[in-house]
Amino acid sequence: MKPLDPLDVAMMTAELVSNPMHVGAVLILAPPRGAGKRYADKLYREALAGDDAIDARLRRYPHRGVDTGGLWVWRELDSLDMSRHCQRRTVSPGGFWRLIGELDAQPLDRSRPMWMSYLIDGLDGGRFAFYIKVHHTVVDGVAGFQMITDALSVDPKRRSMPPFYAECRGEPAASVAPPSRLAPLRSLIGAATSSVGLVGRLVTGEISTVLDSLVGHTTVLPFGAPYTRLNGRLGPERVVAAGSWAKKRFHAVQEAADVTANDVVTATVGGVLRRWLRDRGELPNRSLVAACPITVRDRDHPDHQPGNKFGLWLCPLGTDLDDPAARLDLIHRSMSEGKHWLGKRGSSASLLTAAGSIAATVVLPLLPFSQQIRTGFNLPISHVAGPSTERYWNGSHVEEMYPVSTVFDGLALNVTTCSYADRVGFGYAAGADAVPDIDGLIRLTEECLTELECAVGV
Repeated sequence: MKPLDPLDVAMMTAELVSNPMHVGAVLILAPPRGAGKRYADKLYREALAGDDAIDARLRRYPHRGVDTGGLWVWRELDSLDMSRHCQRRTVSPGGFWRLIGELDAQPLDRSRPMWMSYLIDGLDGGRFAFYIKVHHTVVDGVAGFQMITDALSVDPKRRSMPPFYAECRGEPAASVAPPSRLAPLRSLIGAATSSVGLVGRLVTGEISTVLDSLVGHTTVLPFGAPYTRLNGRLGPERVVAAGSWAKKRFHAVQEAADVTANDVVTATVGGVLRRWLRDRGELPNRSLVAACPITVRDRDHPDHQPGNKFGLWLCPLGTDLDDPAARLDLIHRSMSEGKHWLGKRGSSASLLTAAGSIAATVVLPLLPFSQQIRTGFNLPISHVAGPSTERYWNGSHVEEMYPVSTVFDGLALNVTTCSYADRVGFGYAAGADAVPDIDGLIRLTEECLTELECAVGV
């Protein structure tokens, strides 16, 4: 028996009193030419009849009982009943994202491997979709998204391709995508238990850079963000909305303002939140704050780090500023400062200094009598690097690709963007009580991107 690590145990326990802890992805595909009207039927039959070896991560499930002395351990199944993991749905026109929200709200069954794949047809133009969700204890957001993209091909003529849940299809490409929101918490535990030298550096004064950043208004202390409806209890229902825009629009603003493309994306989200809260008479005088992952190398072991590590930076979104160009400038200065600070001190330092903000955001909403005045931050904003060229699965063209990120009490809205080919997709996931009109955020995204284009003279 292999025990769950401490954070996985915490997530399994918290899920009992709080919210489902899974991550997901949506792929929208156009069938190959000549596929026929019953193509989705054929795909579903093949999924249920398939004999592909299942990825080992997707065969295990958590178990706790008398036989384990009350401890959480992993158990593994040799074979799976695919009808319990691969299901079929058909949507009516305009109901796709509503269905995704309904499926996302459903917790995964703990008595079997904790993942689901839904084949969804009924989309316009004969298109179909896959919605895939996996529990966060099984894979994190990066690994799950990479697992899916590794199952795709650049060759539109390739056939007999295995599904995403099949055993590894070869050496996966290195991912530079930021982690889902729970990944910094996992790294934080490791930092707190192993970085004795780091604590010494913090105590001797390296935290002074954060104080310098506070003077320059480029980051915030714990409880530095205003409390909004996005920072309360979720409720049982979920809503999801997504849309994509041409990369060249973001690159044009990037070049005109001498910032990064991610700065432009973040500033667009800041504009969306400003307009959305203002329209409801709920815009705080103080700027909303986003938790933004930043990729850094491990400064303590620079030659022994096979991939990237991620720090966390609290970025003011400038929602208190009227000028969209000023918001973009503030975000650019903050993220530049964050990259400089993390590059010098490493991811562990940022996670330790952000610990108070993380606790203030995700713990206080669980307390019945906590004051609703301030919070650590208002929402996470992540940017995922998807495939840079068009992808296919058994001849079907992947037209759109969106992560569906986790939301829970204290963080009722999650914004994750994903680059794919020549588009940037915006995925909004939220609690239905907090953001009942989530479809309106797509319209506001277009308006705020246009506003930025005008502000910088594009």
